[in-house]
Amino acid sequence: MFVPPVCPNAECPHHREPGAGFCIRKGYYRAQCRAHAIARFRCRSCRRGFSQQTFRADYRDHKPHLNAALFVLLASGVGLRQAARNLALSRHCTHRKFQKIARQLQGAHAHLLGDFKPGAWFQMDELGTFEQDRHAGPLSLPIAIEARSMLIVAAESAPIRPSGRKTREQKARIARYERRHGRRRDQSRAAVGRVLEAIAQRTTALDQIVLRTDQKAMYVPLARKVFGATRLEHQRESGKIARNVRNPIFKINLTDAMARDNNGRLRRRSWLHSKKREYLDLQLAVFICYRNYVRRRTNHDLESPAQSLGFVPRRFTPDEMLSWSQRFGAQSVAIPCASAGAITVARAQEAAAGSV
Repeated sequence: MFVPPVCPNAECPHHREPGAGFCIRKGYYRAQCRAHAIARFRCRSCRRGFSQQTFRADYRDHKPHLNAALFVLLASGVGLRQAARNLALSRHCTHRKFQKIARQLQGAHAHLLGDFKPGAWFQMDELGTFEQDRHAGPLSLPIAIEARSMLIVAAESAPIRPSGRKTREQKARIARYERRHGRRRDQSRAAVGRVLEAIAQRTTALDQIVLRTDQKAMYVPLARKVFGATRLEHQRESGKIARNVRNPIFKINLTDAMARDNNGRLRRRSWLHSKKREYLDLQLAVFICYRNYVRRRTNHDLESPAQSLGFVPRRFTPDEMLSWSQRFGAQSVAIPCASAGAITVARAQEAAAGSV
């Protein structure tokens, strides 16, 4: 029997501290998208009514049966317009579904990612891409992975200044862009710092942090600031080495190549590029969750990257990733969770910490 984890009303005291018996059952209803009856509830404090469906990621969705298919298409390099054609959806409906799915997956990744154990080591690199205009709107995209499992820890886009030699026409385009949007500020240093912080938050119990990057000078002081000079072993490799399996940073190079292949927004010379950077970050959430929790680590492996590290018990299906809504933070229903009982993210994390 499903037990609601919290009252969904953010202003209710039972939203933060639900306690036992904070709500009562008020019958059920049936929906075309569910084979079973959906239980209704009423909070004893605020008297607000809600149902089991309130805690699902497809709450108030139209055509929820297409969400998993859209997730797979977006993680396979298909653009929004072509996905809309394939699923017989309007372009605007597809875009709204994409945003909701991506925000669900951002929360899922934050809740499923665990603390790294001894033996873990990391690689980081930056991809180059752009928003709106190739010459006037360049972006840096730092990506960090755990090297053994190839699990993507974090990725984030950041604006950078146009660089390199430009033609007269390209300089004019940059000038027009800056008159409209203002002078473009380089924020790559801050983005790299946040990506390294994502590793640091999951490695507090490790005595040593092994980080392997290329020889970009900016990485040295940032890594020392985030991890501490005594704990950090920073291995820097030349970017001129052939990018084959013998390359010391082959796995991050492979991840970069997979990111370009599986995200149409990152392909060179493509009209699928992002018009706004925020949508690229949402697309990255789709790619990260598919890569970490759904897809096999390699074609010859049966486990996902997160499964190989012990963060999850098995590979998840796209439907499971889009099952329980993660918008309630630590009080969200954990992924996956049997409908017979609601295990919250907080309880699942406590159980995982106790088993270590």
